[in-house]
Amino acid sequence: MNALARRRDRQVYLRSHPALFALLAATRHRPVVRLGRTVLVHSPQAYREVLTRVPLDRTASGTTGGAAARLTDGGLLFDQEGAEHRATRRELAEHLSTQGVERLRPVWQAVLDHRLSRLHDGADLVPVVRELAGATAAALTGSTAAPLDLARAAADAASATAREHLPSLLPRRRSPYAALELTRILPDALDAMLVVAAVNTTVAALPRAAAWCADAGLWDEISAGPAPQLVGELLRLTAPSPILPRAAAPSARGTAVAGCPIRPGDRLVLVARHAAESHRDTPADPAAAVQAVFGTGPHACPGARLARAQLADFLAALARHQPTVRRATVDRRAALPGYSSLLVRPRR
Repeated sequence: MNALARRRDRQVYLRSHPALFALLAATRHRPVVRLGRTVLVHSPQAYREVLTRVPLDRTASGTTGGAAARLTDGGLLFDQEGAEHRATRRELAEHLSTQGVERLRPVWQAVLDHRLSRLHDGADLVPVVRELAGATAAALTGSTAAPLDLARAAADAASATAREHLPSLLPRRRSPYAALELTRILPDALDAMLVVAAVNTTVAALPRAAAWCADAGLWDEISAGPAPQLVGELLRLTAPSPILPRAAAPSARGTAVAGCPIRPGDRLVLVARHAAESHRDTPADPAAAVQAVFGTGPHACPGARLARAQLADFLAALARHQPTVRRATVDRRAALPGYSSLLVRPRR
């Protein structure tokens, strides 16, 4: 059954961004690959080395921070430097601490209770997750926008900037209108990239994990209580944010990763999917592989605790129905590999 789960999930990557993931698959067996001024970083060791040792330019074109600066007027978590960046991360860490996540939990639990109560008739899980993600983001930011409207605006903003994240592999396409719509419905425009990240990773991760559980026959195990190890393993296997776009800072001159010299201004495509060894049932370093999907060191994602809690609750709610996948449609427009529709029905 794991083979079926892996095969279906692999199609999400290949159908959503076929050229990009075909290239990444073809170069996977080399730890680091240079293509002009773009460096593809595949191996777990090289991935960790870049995030912990190589100086990175947080505002360079083609990076998450660079996109954030152009989406708004700058000053976001993703494009800040030094003390400002550390202070913002500390503030966000408080919102996403164990206590902060517990304060948010009733928000998404209410969505699950309402939307999954009718699952006995079958349902499309993607709109359910969009509402869950939008409601959580609204609670985090104080937005009064309808959850589905907030989620839709975040998805549009992410889609409009996704191609900029990989300018050497895909043609550029910039659209300021999606960002304007998102910032219009937020109390503070500086929260725009936080909402983009939170919504899009959730909408990518949860339906794919549900499909994996259905195909791999994991509902009985989840019904006993989704153990943290299982939740972490599902995130490792699916790697919802499969790549991290970064750029080498001017002070990176003289550094090298896996024998590949890193030059200032190089675009670094960190392949989190390969660093997490998502293609393997048993990674060489399980703890590091599970963490890899959230980055590592000072650049680790502060939303990891929230992501794990939402996935655990979502799967626990589904396990009562033990759904099977009726039809899965890959989203070819979304920034992150995921489904535009995942129709499920309870096991009869």
